[in-house]
Amino acid sequence: MIICVTNLSELAHFGVWNIVVIVLSSRYNQVMKIKDLHSWRVSTAQALDIQLRLASQVSRGNEVATPRFIAGVDISVNRTQGTATGAVVVLNYPELRLVETKIVTGKLDFPYVPGLLSFREAPLTLAACERLALTPDLILVDGQGIAHPRRMGLASHLGLFLDTPTIGCAKSLLCGSHQVPGEEPGSYAEVVDRDETIGAALRTRLGTKPIYVSIGHKVDLQAAIYWVLECCRGYRLPEPTRLAHLAAGGNLKPERDIVAPAVDYQGRLFG
Repeated sequence: MIICVTNLSELAHFGVWNIVVIVLSSRYNQVMKIKDLHSWRVSTAQALDIQLRLASQVSRGNEVATPRFIAGVDISVNRTQGTATGAVVVLNYPELRLVETKIVTGKLDFPYVPGLLSFREAPLTLAACERLALTPDLILVDGQGIAHPRRMGLASHLGLFLDTPTIGCAKSLLCGSHQVPGEEPGSYAEVVDRDETIGAALRTRLGTKPIYVSIGHKVDLQAAIYWVLECCRGYRLPEPTRLAHLAAGGNLKPERDIVAPAVDYQGRLFG
């Protein structure tokens, strides 16, 4: 007898144990729900007010246990055409195999203003996330989290809209200062701004510059550092954001742009 269930507790309804079980992933074919926190058609002054209001809603407590799917997001801007491409990739964990990619291209409605990049980049990123068949348990963002003058960078903004744990993985420092981290991969130095630790300058590869890791949403700093290192595979950038960067730029190999069936085949006989 072969049956499909989403939870092993459902087997009690069948009253038999001589079966082959196919456990369907509860994270497959679930559209990501996007909260309606505010309009994106706002002025610069309104955007500043929104950041200040939302900053208090960011959770700095860790809610990440063992993720099954980890996503990375990035955006590529075509300044001459005034368009951009937002990309989200989903990798399984711990293998970090690419299982899904979604890309959305559109116009940029908000002007380039340092510190307000989420109002320029988030709409396309959210549109890409909304198309996912898989629901990630953790999202790594090419951008700042709370390592931001108003503690509301792109990673925090996306985390609130998606109600999902996010980590900021930026390539450069936006605010604050830090000591030079050690040369060994895994070494880090805290980034401090106005007497508050807002992130870490993390060395991910020998002989390269550190990346800047910060809380996005529903994660603490130590967990953020841990998961970024877990996602590194010999490059400066962790795999989720590295592949998202390639996807946004149109440089991800087509054969890897697939959705793999999210099904656990547990061909076990009970009894």
